[in-house]
Amino acid sequence: MHPSYSPCTLCPRHCGTDRLGGKPGYCGETAALRIAAASIHRGEEPPITGSGGSGTIFISGCNLGCRFCQNYQISREGMGKALSLAAFAGLCLVLQQRGAENINLVTGSHAVPALAVGIAQARSRGLSIPVLWNSSAYELPETLALMESMLDIYLPDLKTLDPALGGRFLNAPDYPERAEKAILWMLNTRPLRFNGAQRLVSGVIIRHLVLPGYLESTKEVLRWFAEKARGRALLSVMMQYTPVRPAPPPRGSPRQGGLDRYVHTQEYEQVLAWLDAFAITEGFYQELVPDAGWLPDFSRAQPFSSELAQPVWHWQAGYGTRADP
Repeated sequence: MHPSYSPCTLCPRHCGTDRLGGKPGYCGETAALRIAAASIHRGEEPPITGSGGSGTIFISGCNLGCRFCQNYQISREGMGKALSLAAFAGLCLVLQQRGAENINLVTGSHAVPALAVGIAQARSRGLSIPVLWNSSAYELPETLALMESMLDIYLPDLKTLDPALGGRFLNAPDYPERAEKAILWMLNTRPLRFNGAQRLVSGVIIRHLVLPGYLESTKEVLRWFAEKARGRALLSVMMQYTPVRPAPPPRGSPRQGGLDRYVHTQEYEQVLAWLDAFAITEGFYQELVPDAGWLPDFSRAQPFSSELAQPVWHWQAGYGTRADP
C-alpha cells in the first residue's frame, strides 16, 4: 500500500495518522477501501448520465466536514463495507455489464492509492468505459497525479471561494485556496472532448451548490468560472440544497447554525440573472424544486428513489439476489 497512508499526507489536512496501522484519519478511514453503495444513477449531468446512466460508487469517509452533507451516513457515521481491490475491480465490471456509461467514483480523495490500484485491475480485466472523479476538490494535485492516468473526467465541487464560509460550514478555512489549485490542475490535464453521441469522454464539469442566504458566495464562484474556466470546462449550478437532520458535527467543527431552509425563488432568479450577466452558457443549472427526495438513505438497499437510481450493490445487502462476481 502507498506510503502516503502512514503518516497520512494524502489531503490538505496532513493529519499524519498511521492509517496503514489501522488508525482512522480525519476522514474516519484506515487504509482499507470501504464502499457504501453502487448504482446506475440517472440524475447526473446529461453528458455523464447518457442513456445508460452513470455507474456511481460511493466511497465511505470524507476529508471535509460539511455541516450540510447529504451523505452524512457514509461521510461521518461509518456506513460502508471494506472490499478487496479485486472485489472493487469486479464491482466496476458489473456496472459496465449493467450498461453504465462510466464509472463515477464519489468522494474518494482520501483513498486515492487504493482506488488507483483497483481501477488498474479493472482495466486489466476489461473495463473500457470512462472513469470519472467526483470530489469536493479539497485535495492535492500531487495526490491526484497518483491516479491521473486512470481518470478520464473530473467532476469537482467548487463550494465557495470565501475562507470564512469554508471555516464555518466545511471545517476548512483553506478550502478556497486548495480547491482552486486542484481544479486548475484538472483543467490543465483534461481538455473537453465528446464522442459522437455527445457523451463526455474527457474533461471537467465544475459543480456549485447554491447555499440559501449566501448568494454573494455563488456570485464569486460564477465570476471565477467566467474568468478562469470559460471554454475549458462545463459549469453545473445545483439548486438542490436540502436541510438535513442534525448530525454529529465533524471533530473540531464549530457549532454554528444556519442553512435551515431551501433556496427561495428570488434567490434562484438572481442566480440565473448572474449567469446571464457573466455570459455563462457552457453547462447546466437545475430547476428549483424544493424536495427532500434528493436525500439518500444508505441504510436501505435502495438509497435513492427508483426514478433516480437503480441499485447494484449495497454495503449490507451486497448484490442482492445476484451472485457476486
